[in-house]
Amino acid sequence: MFKRKKSKEPKIKKPRFQAFRDAYKVTRSVKPWIGTALIATFVIVLAIGVSLGFVFNRPIYGGFVTVPLAALATMFFFTRVAGSAAYANIEGQMGAGASVLMAIRKGWTTTPAVAVNRQQDMVHRSVGRAGIVLTGEGGFAVRQMLQDEKRKAERFAPGVPIIEIFVGDGEGQVPLRKLQKRLKKLPKKLSAHQMREVRARLKAVGGMSMPIPKGPMPKGIKIR
Repeated sequence: MFKRKKSKEPKIKKPRFQAFRDAYKVTRSVKPWIGTALIATFVIVLAIGVSLGFVFNRPIYGGFVTVPLAALATMFFFTRVAGSAAYANIEGQMGAGASVLMAIRKGWTTTPAVAVNRQQDMVHRSVGRAGIVLTGEGGFAVRQMLQDEKRKAERFAPGVPIIEIFVGDGEGQVPLRKLQKRLKKLPKKLSAHQMREVRARLKAVGGMSMPIPKGPMPKGIKIR
């Protein structure tokens, strides 16, 4: 007897424009002029291409070639504006730093809110090839919280480099929009095996449950 193969149910794919739609909604809530600016960018680039086509007596060919260039220029402009709008949308919210850190999917694992006080100051712990990064959000009390978490990390993962980062716009602090870049630029000190071992050791320490700002997170704002 031959067994019948079970028919696999077709997977429902999400629309490709969903990421663009979500990013556009967030951007428009922060920058209401984005729709007009996108149309203007497309029209200006297209007009330049058509004008050059008239110069060479080939206006139709100039317009045909310029359409994809105009679309590309419009999308490039949108990604730049959407990136700053996404940060502005979550800036000042509880857990904004954790949301940005957790958006780094390659090479880093972040445990949000390993320490939180009544003033909603908090510390997040990230583990990567650079070692352990403790990121503090809040006021003056977060410095002591960072020191406490540093001692805890040293106890569970002795000898592993520990970097402390303060999120903010003051002196010696890292702005929210530059937080991802800061982590990615840190020199690699651990091998892949050592990094996995550190993650396993710190997994038992855990963190605390906390709300994370909703909405698309800036991760290069890549839109297909």
